[in-house]
Amino acid sequence: MGSGQVTDWQGKRVTVAGLGVSGVPAAKALHGLGAKVTVVNDGDDARAREQAAELEALGVTVRLGDGDTLPDSTELIVTAPGWKPDKPLFTAADAAGVPVWGDVELAWRLRKPGAADWLAVTGTNGKTTTVQMLASILEAAGLRTAAVGNIGVSLLDAVLGDEEYDVLAVELSSYQLHWAPSLRAHSAAVLNLAPDHLDWHGSMEAYAKDKGRIYEGNRVACVYNTADKATEDLVREADVEEGCRAIGFTLGTPGPSQLGVVEGLLVDRAFVENRQKNAQELAEVADVKPAAPHNIANALAAAALARAYGVPAGAVREGLRNFRPDAHRIAHVADVDGVAYVDDSKATNTHATQASLAAYESVVWIAGGLAKGATFDELVAGAAKRLRGAVLIGRDRALIREALARHAPEVPVVDLGRTDTGAMLQAVQEARRLARPGDTVLLAPACASMDMFANYNKRGDAFAQAVRELGA
Repeated sequence: MGSGQVTDWQGKRVTVAGLGVSGVPAAKALHGLGAKVTVVNDGDDARAREQAAELEALGVTVRLGDGDTLPDSTELIVTAPGWKPDKPLFTAADAAGVPVWGDVELAWRLRKPGAADWLAVTGTNGKTTTVQMLASILEAAGLRTAAVGNIGVSLLDAVLGDEEYDVLAVELSSYQLHWAPSLRAHSAAVLNLAPDHLDWHGSMEAYAKDKGRIYEGNRVACVYNTADKATEDLVREADVEEGCRAIGFTLGTPGPSQLGVVEGLLVDRAFVENRQKNAQELAEVADVKPAAPHNIANALAAAALARAYGVPAGAVREGLRNFRPDAHRIAHVADVDGVAYVDDSKATNTHATQASLAAYESVVWIAGGLAKGATFDELVAGAAKRLRGAVLIGRDRALIREALARHAPEVPVVDLGRTDTGAMLQAVQEARRLARPGDTVLLAPACASMDMFANYNKRGDAFAQAVRELGA
């Protein structure tokens, strides 16, 4: 079970840790290859029993309600990415010398000879958008591609399916990277680094180290953010193939070996002849939708990876023009009485919210939810001069209220204690009362949604519905 491909799975005893979106395809794939598969799962609810029945019908052993005990004679564990490294199962595996792979590692090892290259993206925020932009650019260049990984399309399905790809645009989370020791991408990007998931990784250093694994063994380009020194440090520390280049992206004028912005144009000074003197126009800033600063940064990172793969400039422009962002990412809902209403429910942490607030001059901010251990002083201090008012919802809203009192005491704050389904309508009505023509009412909660909503999509839908009721 070293770093090479495993060609003979017949009779290998593999334990799959966790059912869910990665565990079920992993168990099916390994069983199909002839492995003796046992699935262990902490939960024993209706959904788990349904998934277990499906796998048991194939001949897979499933153990529900005990994810901590290592099954006898296990030779390999394939884990769901979210399982924490300090779980007793992994401690037992370590003691027994049993390797642990994630679903990404398994997909990497199961690639067919001559399989598609991987262009990989990670970062605290912007991953999904960047990977979708990249896939759109690759498609515009006539390449057979797909956006896969943490984005919801299983990498296992992509590498084992019948469809042939030239290159894959791969979104990777820090969890997935932690469990993918032998992954070696063609080129990769770390978009940004901010504290997130520290309860899982244990420290900022460990989180950054797992993100940095994406650069290991890169062949052509390690793409980093010139505005975020931590991403450049990870490139410096990476062990890459001879000739692999560090490529920066910047919202300013690019230097040699960088992509950046000049007079409303996205330009490339990295993948051109004589980059000391020359630059290649790739697209207009107006081709990026929406053209908020952090989204232009996403577009530059996607363009850098595509250019590293040899994509012509014209395909970058066409791909960006064709791209449509997912719902709930700085989505303009409506204008009501001269006030714009914008849904960025996907801004579930302070770093994403900081980028969102920076896109507007004068904001009535709707925020709050589950803080996940975050603090809000830096966010509020940086945005104070943009805030017309704030409406706070959700369980941990007091943390934001206290940060506003410390750093923006003159900003009017409405604190909504209710958590029922009508809370969002009231929040939007209060925001309307605070807003002036020319302002933006921005849902950018800086928190997770699960205290009040099933997920950030439902939260964004509730906001949009409330705005439509205002307009009516």
